[in-house]
Amino acid sequence: MASGVRRIKRLAAATALVTTLAPVLGWTSLAYAQAPAGSKPGERMVVDARELVYDKDNNTVSAVGDVQILYQGRTIEADRVVYDRQSKRVVATGNARITESNGTVITGDRFNLTDDFRDGFIDSLRVVNTDKTRFSAPRAERTDGEVFVFDKGIYTACEPCVDQPERPPFWQVRAARIIHKKAEQMIYYEEARLEFAGVPIAYIPYMSGPDATVKRKTGFLAPKFLNTSALGYGFSLPYFINLAPNYDLTLTPTYLTRQGFLGQAEWRHRFVNGSYNIRAAGIFQQDQKAFLASPFGAGDDKFRGSVETSGKVFLNPRWNFSWDVAAATDRFFFKNYRIRSESITASTYLQESTSTVSLNGQTADAWFDMRGYYFQPLTYYDWQKQQPIVGPVVDYNKRIHKPSMIGGELSFTVNITNLTREAASYKALTPNDQRYLIATPSYSLFDGCAVYQKNQCLVTGLAGSIARATAEVDWRRNFIDPIGQVWTPYASVRADVFSINPNTTKYANTNVATIADPSDEVFGRAMPAVGLMYRFPFIASTSWGTHIIEPVAQVVARPNETNSLRVANEDAQSLVFDDTNLFEWNKFSGYDRVEGGSRANVGLRYSGTFGKEAYANLLVGQSYHLGGRNSYASGDLVNTGLNSGLDTRRSDYVAKAQFQPFKGLLLQAGGRFNESTFETQRADASATFSYKFLSTSIGYSRYEPQPDLGITRRREGLSISQSVSFAQYWSVRGNVLFDLDKYKYDRERYRDALALYQQYPASYSNPIYPNTGPFQTASASVGLRYQDECTIFDVSYSQSYADRQAGSTKDTRTVMFRLELRTLGEISYSQNLGATSTGDGVASSSR
Repeated sequence: MASGVRRIKRLAAATALVTTLAPVLGWTSLAYAQAPAGSKPGERMVVDARELVYDKDNNTVSAVGDVQILYQGRTIEADRVVYDRQSKRVVATGNARITESNGTVITGDRFNLTDDFRDGFIDSLRVVNTDKTRFSAPRAERTDGEVFVFDKGIYTACEPCVDQPERPPFWQVRAARIIHKKAEQMIYYEEARLEFAGVPIAYIPYMSGPDATVKRKTGFLAPKFLNTSALGYGFSLPYFINLAPNYDLTLTPTYLTRQGFLGQAEWRHRFVNGSYNIRAAGIFQQDQKAFLASPFGAGDDKFRGSVETSGKVFLNPRWNFSWDVAAATDRFFFKNYRIRSESITASTYLQESTSTVSLNGQTADAWFDMRGYYFQPLTYYDWQKQQPIVGPVVDYNKRIHKPSMIGGELSFTVNITNLTREAASYKALTPNDQRYLIATPSYSLFDGCAVYQKNQCLVTGLAGSIARATAEVDWRRNFIDPIGQVWTPYASVRADVFSINPNTTKYANTNVATIADPSDEVFGRAMPAVGLMYRFPFIASTSWGTHIIEPVAQVVARPNETNSLRVANEDAQSLVFDDTNLFEWNKFSGYDRVEGGSRANVGLRYSGTFGKEAYANLLVGQSYHLGGRNSYASGDLVNTGLNSGLDTRRSDYVAKAQFQPFKGLLLQAGGRFNESTFETQRADASATFSYKFLSTSIGYSRYEPQPDLGITRRREGLSISQSVSFAQYWSVRGNVLFDLDKYKYDRERYRDALALYQQYPASYSNPIYPNTGPFQTASASVGLRYQDECTIFDVSYSQSYADRQAGSTKDTRTVMFRLELRTLGEISYSQNLGATSTGDGVASSSR
């Protein structure tokens, strides 16, 4: 053995050996006996290695072979670790690796560190954080135990390719220097460029962002872009201000090349028992001519803006108070300036902003809700005076399980509704007369009823003040006899009080006084009911499945419904008779109407299971009016109940079937069929299939006309949607909706236009015959998506085609783009192509 060198080889557990001999060797920094300077008292260092080499001449101590050192929660591993006692530096070489206390793993070819492993230089560095983000650099320096400086560094949140780890990740940021300051929780990039698959696509001289440990931090958010004909090109850069852990402010200035600066701000505040936010937006328009003049747009307004607030406060464990309120200077502001609002409810063509305030309480067996509503339409063809202001609406329900003496379940229900409306809302029973529509511009505000006539118009909303209070108590109980029959007796009593004060003010040619008595009217209604439901399930097991067949019968006896024509039906206008409400005691959807007369509902249920994954369900049934006045044959101001399939003594048949032959394929079909001819009145069918890379669905619906409800045209449609994963991380999707009956309506419109042309050839052009077939596209979209562990890329195109009967006179085409890089941010962009939909308030020259 060379002079001054002593070698100690592992004889037993290396840790025990080092612990025993370290004091003898004088290895006070790598041994347990003494921790490095600045350490807390009592902290120990544990060393595990195949061999320890003590060199007195060079004043070094080396650990050689499978070295593992544990200190202050850090673990260092290497083939060889040399400690220079004089410089107090530790040099680790050969498969060097440090695992931090938080799980971060640092690897490199050579570590040159201080004796507490906090600071030093690392060659060929690679850092893998616990959130799977990665840094790498030819050389890096760590100072103060928390600042990493990566020279010629690379950052990515993507995992390396398993088969080709040397291949560049999907995206990475390469910079001259990357500085990670853990105390600030920030990462700074100098002379950075963003690369995709190793190809540079963007150069950024300087940028910074929070590291993955940050949940909230002051700074800029991802930029946003937009482009519309009325606004021009727009760019916004949100700035987030983290004022405190429980409240913050986001400022979003947006520059629009045609309209100037749009300012937006959002305040969020979370406290012990709730949270709320306030959002505001405003702009002084530079080019007002981009928008139509009032009432078809906001071109007359210089300043436009909105204020919104929403929140929820938990008053105690059972009660909470919430609100969602929005107000804008005009109905077009949200759509024109692409303001995202939580209050907006949307369908294909109709949009409105709904503001609501509510108080809610709930226990295990009781529920209370009181709220109010304000509706603001967002298109010019909806009239604000026809929108109701609703409040309060009070709902209360209390259930008592197994009450003494009678058993079963006792339920109490209360509803109070009050609303006001300035102008009555109408709907025509016959299609709009094109000539009258052209001659009378206000005609559309009344949906074809510029002058109310009882047999030609439906009143979808009565002007004036309307109030109703409803209270109901019901009881039911199940009895099972010795042979398995289930008997459920039922009893209820309900009382309603109405107060109707019609408004006789005239708007345009509309005379509300012809609809109802203009004097205040208070009247009541009572509805007791008794009933019995019977079920008798039969169970059979066969070699190929288990089957349950259950005949169901229900009888309800009640007196006649009263005052149906005096009731302003506001909340029970929708009635669809199908399998879901066949056995409902009252099939009306709201409180304003109540089922009267005696009725029997009968049906047959079947359910079967076949193996582990296959099953089938079937329900077929019919309802019979036994006596008294049929409520569904007694129309109200909107003719609810007529053409419903329940307005005859024997109702239409309803049926619903489901069948899953194997996992991934589900077939469903349901409908309503004429009680005498079995002709289809309503039909819905769908098939969905999903297996590995393929997902597809097909849906078909067909609804026959309901002339008493003002629906004179059959509605028939076919939808097809599909998604295919054609490569790892890549998928393509598409869907199309066909209006199978629109071509008939187009030809009817052609005949009307031709008649106008023949009568007024100087005023109208000769229309072109619509040579189209049944498969007319109502809407279509296609999209491409890439998604892996670090990236989401999505681009899509959608188009909705003009349908004047549904409220749209122009096609709408939209392209949307979204790119999200994990930990860096998200960029999204949408662009309308060509004309936009009618009712948006944009001047045609801007489209």
